[in-house]
This record gives sequence, C-alpha cells and structure tokens, in this order.
Amino acid sequence: MARRSAPLLRRLVSSPAPVPATSASLPGHGGARRTVTYMPRPGDGNPRAVTLIPGDGIGTLVTGAVQQVMEVIHAPVYFETYEVRGDMPTVPPAVIESIRRNKVCLKGGLATPVGGGVSSLNMQLRKELDLYASLVNCSNFPGLPTRHQDVDIVVIRENTEGEYSGLEHEVVPGVVESLKVITKFCSERIAKYAFEYAYLNNRKKVTAVHKANIMKLADGLFLESCREVASKYPGIQYNEIIVDNCCMQLVAKPEQFDVMVTPNLYGNLVANTAAGIAGGTGVMPGGNVGQDHAVFEQGASAGNVGNENILEQKKANPVALLLSSAMMLRHLQFPSFADRLETAVKRVIAEGKYRTKDLGGNSTTQEVTDAIIANLD
Repeated sequence: MARRSAPLLRRLVSSPAPVPATSASLPGHGGARRTVTYMPRPGDGNPRAVTLIPGDGIGTLVTGAVQQVMEVIHAPVYFETYEVRGDMPTVPPAVIESIRRNKVCLKGGLATPVGGGVSSLNMQLRKELDLYASLVNCSNFPGLPTRHQDVDIVVIRENTEGEYSGLEHEVVPGVVESLKVITKFCSERIAKYAFEYAYLNNRKKVTAVHKANIMKLADGLFLESCREVASKYPGIQYNEIIVDNCCMQLVAKPEQFDVMVTPNLYGNLVANTAAGIAGGTGVMPGGNVGQDHAVFEQGASAGNVGNENILEQKKANPVALLLSSAMMLRHLQFPSFADRLETAVKRVIAEGKYRTKDLGGNSTTQEVTDAIIANLD
C-alpha cells in the first residue's frame, strides 16, 4: 500500500506566496541579480505526485536522503511510497497504476537474481511502461580527481529489445538459444531521441555504437536507422564505432565522445565504463523515459544495492540519486529547484570534506546529506 507524504503536501499547499522583489534585490540596487529561467504557466507550481520505490538494500538510505533534501528546499513534489523488492515475481499492479497516474517515478536499486529465479523487475517496468530510452550523464566533477579530464558523455541506450528481449529457451538438453531482437521501429525512435536530445541541449556530435561487422543484419538495421535519422540533422556531426573499439577508446580518450546512442546490451556496458572513467557509478545520474512516463534512478550499475557492509555502516553514496532527482525536477518543469540541488551537491564534492568510501572518504550517507543541505542556497 502506498504511503503518501501528507505533511509535506499540506505544507506545500499552505505555504505563503513568495515575497515580492524589493529594490535591494533588483539589478543596480546592490542585491543579487536573478535571471528568468522560464515563464511558468498558471498552475505550474502545484505540488506533483511522484511514485517512490526505495528498492532493496541501500535504496532506503539514498531515497531517504532525497526525501530530506526535497523537504528542505520545499520542492513542490510529494511521494507515494511503495515497497518493492527484487525477489518479487512481478511488479505489483498498484505500483504500475501509480506510475501511470503520476507519470513520474523515483526508484532505488532493485536486486536482480543471477541465473535462475525471478525475472528482472527493472526490465518489467521498462517494458510495461514502454520506457524505451535510458539516459546516463557521465561527466567530471570539479574537485573529484580522475584519470581523465573534460569527460562529458551522455549515453542513450535502447531499453526494450536486443539481448534483453527475454526470449530464451532450451532447444535440447545442454543447448540454449537466446534471441537478439532488433526492429526498425525501436531503432528509429531511439535514434530520433538521441538526435533530439543533442539538438535541444546544444550537443555537437552523436556516435552510434554497433557490432555490424559481425551481426550484419541486426546491428546493420540499427545503423541504417541511425543514418536515416542523422540525415535530418545536418548541424550535428554523426559517426559510428564498433563496440569493442569503443570500449578501448573510452578508456584511452573519452573526451572525444559527446552523445552516444546504442542498442540495449552495448549501452549497459558503455554507460558503466564511462561512469567509471568520470568518477564512479555513485555520482552518475540517469533516467528511463518513454512517451508518457519517466523513471529516474542511479544512472550506472547499482551493483552495490545488496552490499550488506555499506548498509550496516550506513555509508551508501546518495549523490547519484540526488542528481537523478534534479533531473526529475527539470522533467517536472521545476528548474530552479534542480539548479539549487545540483549546485549544493557540486559544492560538497568540490570541497572534499564529506565523501563516502567509493569517492575516497569515510562519511556516512547522513553526513553527506547534511553537508548538501548546509550548502543549499
């Protein structure tokens, strides 16, 4: 059953109107100059319901951090919380219904059994809601030392087919057949999403990742679709790279990449590699989006979701999910709240005083969260 954050909703509804600008806050009067980020439509400030899935293991720690920060910045969102575990046979219908109703979900990691057992609930969510595009933003953070600088890569991955189609069967004992399905429809729409993203975000280049030298029909169809879409965006540079060479180039010269568009499996590998190069999976935000719904979560692998030591010590890194929640706020057209949150996170990373173990520190989740709250404007 969902748990609504009712006190937060009541507070948002009853909050006093913003104080009008005084002469001290206007340009030329000694105050800070504010710019207009966008002109809201009437009603844009109404509180929005967001489905929240804390998930397994450390998920409760990092989603708890997000809830604390959202309350401090008075973000116009409230959460409908559902308990979902990775070992459940299916995603409960009430959760799917909530996401369909709210259009937006924030989730912690869900553990997926390896080998036998239940199927991945993450995949069930993506297919049920047709979340066909996965986006992971991998970039350097000032103050966080990495081997490579000037890394700013966006990996856009097709999320519903390919090797993740789930079409497997045993032909005869000892022989298993797993089908990789690539369709023109899904390849075209992920290519369109990648180029549209590049166009709207002033990105200069889109790179298609493939293995068409071996899988000539399947990956060949993916490339054909990318080329057709690329021809409609002459202002954006387009190139192609074989996936194995791509991995080598990522660890050697990652700064050469901008937006990368990939089939399903390659995108998983490329996004995790890029995240590791740019600072680690604990600081990389991401989300999954379809025509009508969006689910925001840690961008790269949540492989530490079941790490009992991190959970017991309460030292999970909340940064990735906090930045993913900033992406969510922009998606909901609350850009100023997203800016405040991102700025505070980057200040804490740059200062370097409060960091979890994966970033070379020894801070707890709560200590990092408190530092971020203290740095909010």
